[in-house]
Amino acid sequence: MVRTLQLSDGKQIPAIGWGNGTGGLEDSGEKAINTGKIVLESGILHIDTAQWYKTETETGAAIKAAGIPREKVWITTKISANSVAAEATTAANIRQSVVESLERLGTKPDLLLIHNPYVPKEGTIAQFWTYLEDLVLDGTLEGVSLGVSNFRPQDLETVLKVARIKPVANQLEFHPYVLAQYERDLFPLQAQHGIVTQAYGPLTPILRHKTGGPLKPVLERLAARIGTDVASVLLLWTIQKGVSPITSSSNPVNIKKIAAVNELPDLTAQDIADIDAAGKQVHFRYYAEHMSKEYPAPNLPTDV
Repeated sequence: MVRTLQLSDGKQIPAIGWGNGTGGLEDSGEKAINTGKIVLESGILHIDTAQWYKTETETGAAIKAAGIPREKVWITTKISANSVAAEATTAANIRQSVVESLERLGTKPDLLLIHNPYVPKEGTIAQFWTYLEDLVLDGTLEGVSLGVSNFRPQDLETVLKVARIKPVANQLEFHPYVLAQYERDLFPLQAQHGIVTQAYGPLTPILRHKTGGPLKPVLERLAARIGTDVASVLLLWTIQKGVSPITSSSNPVNIKKIAAVNELPDLTAQDIADIDAAGKQVHFRYYAEHMSKEYPAPNLPTDV
């Protein structure tokens, strides 16, 4: 079984994605290819890459190495700051950037994201989006879904004011310790427009938080009951929140554990509520960047 989520344009996306931009995989050549092959053979049929990671070529090569038909694998890539002339947001340089991605991948991606709101020159997010739409409409990106990444509510609203093609996804750092911030305004806006969240850093509470916080005992209790580990519980929670978790590993044992989440029984409504409640006691973000700039974090401790 492969758990899936539906996008607003009708496409089904494999819920669990594997990212090749962290863990020593970025710009790693054969390592990214070989690990991607293991990932696909394990049953994870969603690869998340980006121009910035310098692994687009390896993404296409991994699919070929695994011998899996292209149409069975979901590819997400991102247009990144280093791929567009720093002082220009023009139709020509965006087209060139996109075409170069297609050439590296050896195929069209299923989903193309703007990597963050600072890829476009300041004040040109809306124009940038319309140029991407033009590439869908003229056939260059025919059949490709469009989305964004690291967009705050105000960034999304800028796009939505002009969008002929609405973004189907917003890829964000997402886990229980950012739930309070997103539920305040971002998630209601996304729900209004049918925008799905993709989650990078979904395991942050257990990998990067110094104590694990109030989530730790909840996750341990649920893991013991289900007969799995706390990472798998967190990934299952993410999927059941309607979010696509993008995680990464180059360890074959861990890759198999990630793939096995597809076979786990669902958490109960009470389990979900318990994780939510523990998560909303804390606000902890690993990739801070701009996500609190003109978008205030909730007044919560980083640990309790």
